[in-house]
Amino acid sequence: MTPGPLPVGARPGADHSTDPYLPGHGNGGYRVLHYDLDLDYRVTGNRLAGKAVVTARAAQPLSRFTLDLGQFRVQDVKVDGRPAKFTHRPDKIRIKPDKPIGYGSTFKIEIRYAGRPTPISGRWGDIGWDELTDGALVASQPIGAPSWFPCNDLPGDKATFLVTVTAPSAYTVLVTGDPVAQRRGPGSTTWVYERDEPTAPYLMGVQVGRYELVELAPGRVVQRAAIPPRLRSTFRHDFGRHGEIMIALERMLGPYPFREYVVVVADDDLDDPIEAQGMAVFGRNHLDGRRTHERLAVHELAHQWFGNSLTVADWRHIWLNEGFATYAEWLWSAVSGGPTAAAHAAQWHAWAARQPAVVTVADPGVDRMFDPLVYKRGALTLHALRSRIGEAAFFALLRSWVAEHRHRTVTTEQFREHAARFAPYPLDGLFDAWLDRPELPALPWTL
Repeated sequence: MTPGPLPVGARPGADHSTDPYLPGHGNGGYRVLHYDLDLDYRVTGNRLAGKAVVTARAAQPLSRFTLDLGQFRVQDVKVDGRPAKFTHRPDKIRIKPDKPIGYGSTFKIEIRYAGRPTPISGRWGDIGWDELTDGALVASQPIGAPSWFPCNDLPGDKATFLVTVTAPSAYTVLVTGDPVAQRRGPGSTTWVYERDEPTAPYLMGVQVGRYELVELAPGRVVQRAAIPPRLRSTFRHDFGRHGEIMIALERMLGPYPFREYVVVVADDDLDDPIEAQGMAVFGRNHLDGRRTHERLAVHELAHQWFGNSLTVADWRHIWLNEGFATYAEWLWSAVSGGPTAAAHAAQWHAWAARQPAVVTVADPGVDRMFDPLVYKRGALTLHALRSRIGEAAFFALLRSWVAEHRHRTVTTEQFREHAARFAPYPLDGLFDAWLDRPELPALPWTL
């Protein structure tokens, strides 16, 4: 059978990643369909033992292939039940099955591994599985998933997950997914979660701590929280409007894309909240009894639409995550009695005008993926679009963008083509100015 075409930008060979920003992460030659992870975690000593069964489909004939995995001891590897030759030098497992895998074939890789999970070091610091004072959390964007399981670490290779975690019974374990089962044994409890919506590896997380489970907000969507008990009253105040935030975002963006939403408050300080699919993790420092950080709660919830349900095909398009989530903050401010979106746009346009014109929003480069200009100018792009096409067309555009690409990957070009359907005149000039050039355009004022 003749192999199908390789993805744009790919070179032949199973070792090659197709991500132009992070060529060391991700692997060519196959697509993952499902991960089945069975993990045993010892909080004392930070020890993790795992068995991963990865179901994949070959996108080309494979005599060898690779998976991403951090600094563990790999005990054995099997492909379709048969022992396979392998080498492991962090952060890659190189696998040679006992017989080649044909193009289009579905195959299973079974990997047993153990060790101390440690974050993956990179230009953004240490990313991935991290110890807390008493427990652990996972913060994987963009390269941290291999810190705890073998994977194809590409944002566009979305798969389903079944995750089983056994941990000491004194701790609550939360995984990004729907709870399936909980079994208590002598001294330990096993937690089972299923994620049946396609999910990027970096959006999977495990949170382990001495948490109390509480209702976050009533409503159509199940919203719950895991918090340190001593922070109960402060949490209830600071997240007291979360039900209203959910209603407002659903009205503007369309139905929440998952079955539940979970907020975790770690009993440690965190620099920034952590986004995961169906979940967000905050530090205790994000609670102060004054709702100072409510915009961050809005931002992380908005990522469930922009970033999680709609996931960037590769990291060049990150403004589709961060610009949209930032604009959601401005929209909530307006409907909740705070400054209007136009006021926020004016404030941040003035700020952007004082910054060096060095960021191209649609392709910022790996060093500026998380530059504040990507966030703020991305939001300003949406405000300029709203000003150009009007209220009704803008929100119809957002809702249809979310609905038509639900649980898929997206690119900037797809968004430009989608937006063109909602304007009676070309939008190329607007997008060229705001997305493709580093110089800051003037801010339109007419809505």
